Amino acid sequence: MQPTTLAASWIDVGNGLGTDMKALIFNVGIPVLCGLFVLVIGFRTRAPGPTLMAVIFAGVVWGLSANMATLKDTTGDTVKEYNNGGGHAVIQGDQ
Repeated sequence: MQPTTLAASWIDVGNGLGTDMKALIFNVGIPVLCGLFVLVIGFRTRAPGPTLMAVIFAGVVWGLSANMATLKDTTGDTVKEYNNGGGHAVIQGDQ
């Protein structure tokens, strides 16, 4: 009998579907949803303030999703540095 994973993470599901599906989500899905978010906020509020904040928020989400590889590398470097003691001399008395 083969073991079966009953609860796979969404990242594993995305990897199982292939890189084309992930590229489609990150290059088409997220930008379309960000644009839709801005349009809905703009038409629902009909005010420049909330619409401008929606544009800024959508830009941040879109930008972070476009730079996932950079964020992954930066986070990995931070974890490695933390695991190695931070690379700094510990001064006696620091806690």
